[in-house]
Amino acid sequence: MERRVVVTGYGVVSPLGNNIDTFWSHIKAGKSGIKKVESGEFKEINTRIAGKVSDFPAEDYFDKKELGKYDLFAQYAYAAANQAIEQSGLNRDTINKERIGVYVGSGIGGIDTVMDNYNSLLERGVRRVSPFMAPMMISNMAAGIIAIKYSFKGPSFSPVSACATGNHAIGEAYLNILHGYSDAIVAGGTEASINPLSFAGFSRMRAMSTLNDSPEKASRPFDGKRDGFVMSEGAGILVLEEYEHAKQRGATILGEIVGYGSTTDAYHITSPDFDGAARAMKLALEMARIHPTDVDYINAHGTSTPEGDKSETKAIKATFGSHAYKLKVSSTKSMTGHLFGAAGGVEAIITLKSILEDIAPATINYETADEECDLNYVPNKASKMKINYAISNGFGFGGHNAVIAFKKFND
Repeated sequence: MERRVVVTGYGVVSPLGNNIDTFWSHIKAGKSGIKKVESGEFKEINTRIAGKVSDFPAEDYFDKKELGKYDLFAQYAYAAANQAIEQSGLNRDTINKERIGVYVGSGIGGIDTVMDNYNSLLERGVRRVSPFMAPMMISNMAAGIIAIKYSFKGPSFSPVSACATGNHAIGEAYLNILHGYSDAIVAGGTEASINPLSFAGFSRMRAMSTLNDSPEKASRPFDGKRDGFVMSEGAGILVLEEYEHAKQRGATILGEIVGYGSTTDAYHITSPDFDGAARAMKLALEMARIHPTDVDYINAHGTSTPEGDKSETKAIKATFGSHAYKLKVSSTKSMTGHLFGAAGGVEAIITLKSILEDIAPATINYETADEECDLNYVPNKASKMKINYAISNGFGFGGHNAVIAFKKFND
């Protein structure tokens, strides 16, 4: 019998809310989560806006002692995973924990921990460096904490592929279950990189928007006046599960993953090559065994950078031909900002909710046409439509490409 992989739970921490219901209601309404960064540490940096998580209820997930040992990126990941696992109904007392894995990655990891301890070293000496620094900073610790707290003893993996990290985590988890190695895997991405050093580096690259006086308008994917991405933070985590395993325990199935494509541009460390992105989309469709015309909606990578959005549009045309103009293509980063390693997880959740409710979220702030970005980007208002198949794109610095194909679940 051919194995199928379904989704039975998801959880989110984001600038638009720290639970699924709040987050999704804001996405449907076209609300921006971008705000000014008020800290004086950012005053000399050209970009002073971001998608910050607010009102994060850390005390709901950790005791005070734990909070001092876990970097924020790991806290976000565990909180989102806790939501996803609770929704999935996985029961630790009845499942085979040796066949439950955790695939959660982060593009940057614990940069706040690194900087805090580096400053302590410079200002107060080596004895002020925390003994917890190393386990707090390393990117795999988010997956480690989730596994430890739930006693999940299956495979654990933490991809680091910049902005493609979340999609790679989900895609590799999908393959693991598809090939019979695991019954379920908690998968996704997390990031907490709103830090003066991160901002300074990306600002020096001229990669980030400088619309500081209009934060809610700053992230404008595919718009003719886009001027860069807006850094954001949070986590998006899903529970992927083998269909029969989910069915036998009576789980509610939220959607199905049917394809995954992963490629490398082998071209440039920061500039994208549309061919790599196109090949990833084609591979995802081939694995899903569907024709390009079967796809109804694309949750685009769409970061709001001049070159990136143009390249992705070109890749979509190369993949879908004339059907590209019939597709609905939106970038929800217009609302969430760019969550880096967490983007794929958060956008996988958005794509699944879009399929479940037959609604294509908007690309907000779309005001000026760009002749090189000429597809239907669902401008400014969500669109009701029938969605049976959708894909979610993730492309990262270094030329990393990962695409997930989703399907409306039918028993």
